[in-house]
Amino acid sequence: MILTDIQNYLIKHRKASLEELAMYAHSDADAIRLMLNRLIRKGRVKQIEGKKCGGCHSCTPESIEFYEWKINNCK
Repeated sequence: MILTDIQNYLIKHRKASLEELAMYAHSDADAIRLMLNRLIRKGRVKQIEGKKCGGCHSCTPESIEFYEWKINNCK
């Protein structure tokens, strides 16, 4: 069920950080990352490079790790 929820969230929002997806699914970021990797292998999602700010180091790695739904996919 969570895999479908993540997929639907990305379809709706087009892109999201790992932190957003983990909060949405009420799950651990590592578990969400495993599910995202499955969607990546299926060609439905791609990881995109997040932009780091000036270097204060206060952002969590999960907040700058982004994933995007590949627009050409069917639901």
